[in-house]
Amino acid sequence: MAVASHSRAAQVAYQDLLRLHLDETASELIGSVEERSRNGRIYLYDKFRIGTEMKSRYLGEGTPELRARLARTAELKAGSEERRKTMARLARVLRAEGFIGVDRDTGSLLLAFSRAGVFRLGGTLVGTAAYGLYQGELGVRFDSEELAQTGDMDFASFERLSVALGDKVEENPGEILQALKFDPVPGIQDRQIWKWRQNHGEAMVEFLTPAFGDERVKLLPALGVSAQALNYLNFLIAEPIPAIALYRSGVLVQIPRPERFAIHKLIIADRRHGGQDQAKARKDRGQAAFLISILAEDRPDDLREAFEDALSRGPRWRARLEASLARLPVTAEILHGLS
Repeated sequence: MAVASHSRAAQVAYQDLLRLHLDETASELIGSVEERSRNGRIYLYDKFRIGTEMKSRYLGEGTPELRARLARTAELKAGSEERRKTMARLARVLRAEGFIGVDRDTGSLLLAFSRAGVFRLGGTLVGTAAYGLYQGELGVRFDSEELAQTGDMDFASFERLSVALGDKVEENPGEILQALKFDPVPGIQDRQIWKWRQNHGEAMVEFLTPAFGDERVKLLPALGVSAQALNYLNFLIAEPIPAIALYRSGVLVQIPRPERFAIHKLIIADRRHGGQDQAKARKDRGQAAFLISILAEDRPDDLREAFEDALSRGPRWRARLEASLARLPVTAEILHGLS
């Protein structure tokens, strides 16, 4: 499978744009940084006063990278105007270098969600919308026809994280969607709303959360939405990464790690049966095969670790992986040759 890489200039521009967006986010600190410990992890909050009331705003997990940025808040605030000019220039460079941007509808939705705090509060963009953003993370060119096939967007988050954060979005995603001409689609049986349909097109937006056996609709308090629980999703959205969607000067979002995305696609492809699901299964396998061919060359250790992790989760996981790999002999050979 021939893979075309973006130029070195484009790859550097993307990484610089991502870094500047992360700097821009850290520059928005209002008060002082507060640490909170939950289940062995440290979470950072912006603690500030409004009148006589103390407020707190979730910033992210206490990684060394985030701590270093927050330590430079004053410097980052001072450089805001110049940083935004540079971000606009880098976005132009990426377009000139052939990066595929998102369409206006997708871009405006991602921007609104980003401003509302959906990604800051644990929301992760998944599905084909996330797949297209690996062009920057992996520095490779994607098939524009494949990425143009669907305008659907899926967002996922952990229920436990959403409950534990003690913070919520600044604007409800449902209200954002309605303003962007999406209508709620109540569930057939329980009438709960976890997906939305564009009223002037075919695009769908769905909210998802990991299931551990019972695939029912659950509430995500931090995001202010209900979400359909799905098995195997916990594997996909563990340890997500930041990414830039190319719209305006870029939109900072969160997506799954590419190696987890690839292995997860193999798993869910085997869950799809009949009718339209067969086409989706073919697309899943195609995306998995493409990413695995790249990761085996550029990030073999990450790919091997993700594959071994999935295999270790039990016979049902192994059976689904084996069923999909039986249809992809080249991909199977790559994965089994990693160990």
